[in-house]
Amino acid sequence: MVHALLHLLVPGIVALLFYRPRWRRAWLILATALLLDIDHVLATPMFDPTRCSINYHPLHTYWAMGIYGFVLLPPITRPWAVGFLLHMALDYAECWQLGIRWPQ
Repeated sequence: MVHALLHLLVPGIVALLFYRPRWRRAWLILATALLLDIDHVLATPMFDPTRCSINYHPLHTYWAMGIYGFVLLPPITRPWAVGFLLHMALDYAECWQLGIRWPQ
């Protein structure tokens, strides 16, 4: 539950700090990165509180994160990339909390 709340609060803080004039729109884009979790429907079971998402789900792989890094380059897609990478950082933090230091 706390993890899901962080997926909404952290983008809000980033939006306020770096996108002040349009922070509401920026927060909405950054928080929409939650849509990356759509790949959880491919897993069985769909939700496992002891499983690390990083490198388990297709949109949570290191390859996907590399693509998100390239999406940072054009200014028009940068807020989306920031949202995707924030999502990955929060999921990686959850892995650390679970005791998984370097997901395979």
